Amino acid sequence: METPARKTYLSDVSDDEWAFVAPYLSLMDAAAPQRHHDLREVFNGLRYIARGGLQWRMMPNDLPPWEAVYQQTRRWMAAGVFALIVHDLRELVRLAQGRTAQPTAAILDSRTLQSTPESGARAGYDGAKRRKGSKVHIAVDTLGQLLALHATPANAQDRDQVGALAAAVQAAAGQTVEVAFVDQGYTGERPAADAAAHGIQLEVVKLADAKRGFVLLPRRWVVERSFAWTARFRRLARDYERLQTTLEGFHYVAFALLALKAALPLLARV
Repeated sequence: METPARKTYLSDVSDDEWAFVAPYLSLMDAAAPQRHHDLREVFNGLRYIARGGLQWRMMPNDLPPWEAVYQQTRRWMAAGVFALIVHDLRELVRLAQGRTAQPTAAILDSRTLQSTPESGARAGYDGAKRRKGSKVHIAVDTLGQLLALHATPANAQDRDQVGALAAAVQAAAGQTVEVAFVDQGYTGERPAADAAAHGIQLEVVKLADAKRGFVLLPRRWVVERSFAWTARFRRLARDYERLQTTLEGFHYVAFALLALKAALPLLARV
C-alpha cells in the first residue's frame, strides 16, 4: 500500500526553491547509511519551525522527528550553509537588477529581542528600549539584502559593534564597501575610526530638526524594512535560543529564505 501524501504546509519549500538550495544542504551523499529521512522533508521541518515559531518538540507528526530536524539544523548552521546561500543570492539578485555583484554602500542598525527563560542567562538590559534581551546587529546593502550580522546582550552599545560589523561586511563584499549609513546611535569619533580602519566612511543620517509624525530617513529605511521582513518569522519574535550562535543562525535562515523567494522570479527573467 502506498503511503498517503502528507498535508501541505504554507512553509513548505517549492520545487524551484529546492532545486536551488539542495546542493548547499547536501552535506553527505543521498545514499549515505546515516540518512534516515528525506532531506527535503527535514528542510521543510526547519522552515515550519522558523516561520511558525514553535518549540522543536511540537513538530507535526507528518514531518520528520524533531530530533532529526534539530540535529541537521545544527549541522547546517555550523557549516555556514545559510550564510553562503545569502551571499550567493545577494550577488545574483544584484546582477539581475543591473548592479555590480558587490555593493559599495551598506546600512547598519540593530534590533532588540525580548529574552525568554531559555535565553535569559545571557540577556542584557536595553535602557533605550526598556527591554531585557538580546540585540541583533546587522548590515545590509542598499537593496536590503544581508551582508553581515552578529548578536550581543541587549546592553551592548551600537557604536561598539561598528568595527566587527565593518570587518564582516568587507569580508562578505570583498573590500568593496566605501560608505555605511547609520543613525545617531553611532555618532562619535571611535565608531568613525573603527569603520575607517576597514576602509569605510561612516555617514550618520540625522532626523530633521522639526519633525511631525513618522519620518522615513534617506537610506536608513532600507535596514528597517529588512528587520520588518524578518518579523514574519515567529521564531525571531523573541530570543528563544539558549545559544547566541543559534539566534544568529536562525537569522541567517530567515534571510536565506527571504532572498530565495525574492530571487527566483528575477532570475527566471534573466
